[in-house]
Amino acid sequence: MPESIRTTHPLVYRNFSTLENGGEQLRSILAIDRYWEQLSLPVPEVVYDGGKMPAGAAVSGDFDIVYAGGTLGLLHAVVMAVRYGWRVLVIDRNEPARSTRDWNISRGELLRLAETGVFTEAELDSLIVRRYRTGWVEFHVPEERRKRLYIDEVLDCAVDADRLLGLAMAKLVASPGSRVMGRTSFRACYRFDDHVLVAAEGQDGGLSMFRARMLCDAMGIVSPVAMQLNGGRPQTHVCPTVGTIASGFEDADYDVGEILASTEPAELSGCGGRQLIWEGFPAKGEEYITYLFFYDRVDSPNDKSLLNLFETYFRKLPDYKRPGAGFRVHRPVYGIIPAWFHDGAGCTRAVSDERILLLGDAASLGSPLTFCGFGSMVRNLGRLTAGLDRALRADTLGREPLAGISAFEPNVAVMANLMKYMCFDARTDAPDFVNELMNEVMIALDGLPMHYRQAMFRDEMKIEELATVMLKVALRYPKILGATWVKLGLQGSAGFMKNLAGWVMASSTGRH
Repeated sequence: MPESIRTTHPLVYRNFSTLENGGEQLRSILAIDRYWEQLSLPVPEVVYDGGKMPAGAAVSGDFDIVYAGGTLGLLHAVVMAVRYGWRVLVIDRNEPARSTRDWNISRGELLRLAETGVFTEAELDSLIVRRYRTGWVEFHVPEERRKRLYIDEVLDCAVDADRLLGLAMAKLVASPGSRVMGRTSFRACYRFDDHVLVAAEGQDGGLSMFRARMLCDAMGIVSPVAMQLNGGRPQTHVCPTVGTIASGFEDADYDVGEILASTEPAELSGCGGRQLIWEGFPAKGEEYITYLFFYDRVDSPNDKSLLNLFETYFRKLPDYKRPGAGFRVHRPVYGIIPAWFHDGAGCTRAVSDERILLLGDAASLGSPLTFCGFGSMVRNLGRLTAGLDRALRADTLGREPLAGISAFEPNVAVMANLMKYMCFDARTDAPDFVNELMNEVMIALDGLPMHYRQAMFRDEMKIEELATVMLKVALRYPKILGATWVKLGLQGSAGFMKNLAGWVMASSTGRH
């Protein structure tokens, strides 16, 4: 651990120093934090025309698909290899089949992976390390008005992410012609009429070239490919998230999940403010997962550093869950959950190019509210892989055909707009704005059947259900009308209406 951290981030230093790989975890966090620096740099160029390929480059292997990124990309890759028989290569700059976050999902949603024919229900059930009885959402307002909203079968299964990814990797490498390479970094992609060449750098600095029919970018929010394809602005909103898998809490309830919980008004700072929100999920044995996060615009002045947020996490943790004498951090969990505002009736973000398809957080098509990248991938995996199989067989690998094989869902695009209400802005919002508004939403949901709240927190809401909830909130809390104008503005409000129109059109035709 660098000694400088002891001075600048003493709580991070104290807790990470107890970890066997604390230094490596810190380096990973700092690598993600460099994302903010990249936003102010010239747009990176990593995708080139084939004519710019270095002379004399030797090809080290031939595949149908090269995946850059070995986390969520592994789930997609194993289906393409095992079910459809394509030869795939997965490269990852870190150790593959390792996640920096853990995953919660309902059992019914997890079992959708069995529909791919790659995983069995028994295998998937074995990955559930804890299932809690119910969950709740609660925001910090005076106790006499506070509504704790209970929700069943939402994010109620803690999944061992590394075991799931390890299972996927084992199945993938057993498939003829497929391979996984760790400690190997994507460097560039050179495109030709009928193939791509992907340049990858190993730990020793050596460069290898791999030929494939296409590249799948699963490098997450820090993807330079996504940065280039989207003109240096691959996200409009973000949710910086940090936490730990730990044991030794005095007040953790292992039968209940805390899906969203705020404990105080917005935290104000010299350059802005953030509404900090907690999550708490029981895990295996005596382990308990806690997250601290906030929603924000990419271009806000707020401090979004994960390292700094970790210091805040350890400082404020006793106000949320009390560490006891035997408190122990087993590993940190962290990441930047991305979001994109679609100013149109369909997907307005670049998620593909000629022989290139973006997946997971690199595509930024999931909802940042609760479900995030893992849920989006599981929900769409069958459709995404079947669509790509058809495209490969028909050799329709251009930008437009591939754009149709994405995780974009009109209902999720609409629901992602709701995140804007949770982005605290010190210029316009009172410190209790987010808590007061969300408490009213919880009251409205509490007066509706259970499936409304389940649909909202699983990204399964129908347009008429959203209309019912919005009307109930507006009747109870007329301030939402003024807040809508402040939060969305003219362009955002118009975009929201376009999103709704796209959702109506998709619902009428039965499309996603």
